[in-house]
Amino acid sequence: MYRGIPIEQLAEKSTFLEVSYLLMYGYLPSAKQLDSWTTSIMRHTYIPEGLKTMMKSFRHDAHPMGMVISTVSAMSTFYPDANPAFQGQKVYADKKLRNQQIHRMLGAITSIAAFACRHRKGLPYANPSSSKMGYTENFLYMLDKLDNANYKPHPKLARALDILFILHADHEQNCSASGMRHLTSSGVDVFTSVGGAASALYGPRHGGANEAVLRMLERIGDKKNIPQFIANVKAKKERLMGFGHRVYKNYDPRARIVRKIADEVFQILGYEPMIEIAMELEKIALSDPFFIERKLYPNVDFYSGLIYKAMGFPPDFFTVLFTIPRTVGWLAHWNEFLDDPENVIVRPRQVYLGRKGVNYSDVSSRQGTPSSMIDGVTTAQMRRRYAPGQP
Repeated sequence: MYRGIPIEQLAEKSTFLEVSYLLMYGYLPSAKQLDSWTTSIMRHTYIPEGLKTMMKSFRHDAHPMGMVISTVSAMSTFYPDANPAFQGQKVYADKKLRNQQIHRMLGAITSIAAFACRHRKGLPYANPSSSKMGYTENFLYMLDKLDNANYKPHPKLARALDILFILHADHEQNCSASGMRHLTSSGVDVFTSVGGAASALYGPRHGGANEAVLRMLERIGDKKNIPQFIANVKAKKERLMGFGHRVYKNYDPRARIVRKIADEVFQILGYEPMIEIAMELEKIALSDPFFIERKLYPNVDFYSGLIYKAMGFPPDFFTVLFTIPRTVGWLAHWNEFLDDPENVIVRPRQVYLGRKGVNYSDVSSRQGTPSSMIDGVTTAQMRRRYAPGQP
């Protein structure tokens, strides 16, 4: 549920921007509020030319997630009015200024992501559409526009991506959400906080799950190899990606929605060959007592990677597609944290378990660090490795 409303209802009836408003403020917006919210966010899809120039300085093969994180963090240098380090700790007490940063961030993230993707392809950056497009429709426009001035993305594909964005907008107190709150507690600006949260999402244990599913299906290669793969999973030689969840101990409700979206996308773009492997793998796993007893059911990541692949996104862009919608979840945590008078700087308690009562010893009498605690590189090797003039 988002703010008490079942995710199934939101996926069927709502839009990503409307859900974003719900997450941010706790209530669905009125028609006037939704129009104002949408207009402001779409206006902020235009980002400063300096940010675009900075992005063009990345290597041609830079990872898109690295570009997104760096650019989001750099936004703090373009908007000093949003930086508590310049304006003082009470800067976000001004709700109008706070809302402006929310609109800026939600608008800019799609442009930054689209530019990162085009950068990898060696294509010039495409500015947001001047015609009235929806949030995900405009994102697809910036990704794919070439020389056709009247280009418009396929409406059903835009809607499919919009639903995926709804499903990924927020999901409890996970690693990146915790990072967002942790950083916010220090009083740093919102863009640096979002950059830090995105950095947590960058990690393969968090945001790379749907890419891992795709890699797994590629490794299996054919339906005939599934029985051996299942045997390897049971023998702990392989990991079954896209199954199981820390929260859901039955079928992930979001996975049912994604499965339906997959069928609709494949009808438009053609049948993704790996879907046969995925469907057979799902069928076997759902009927095997080994997985049933362990409550391992498909989660939202199992089919989302296949959808993204069918839509032409490269696997290393999948985490960026996760970052765009999750940005609103992070901002909702940021907004909530700022309003809670009981929240102070986060400083988890740690218990020291190391040595005690050790006296300082002269370097000539020290035995040094046990070799098991370092990588075994000798001082001489270090000197050769970092000798002057060497690369």
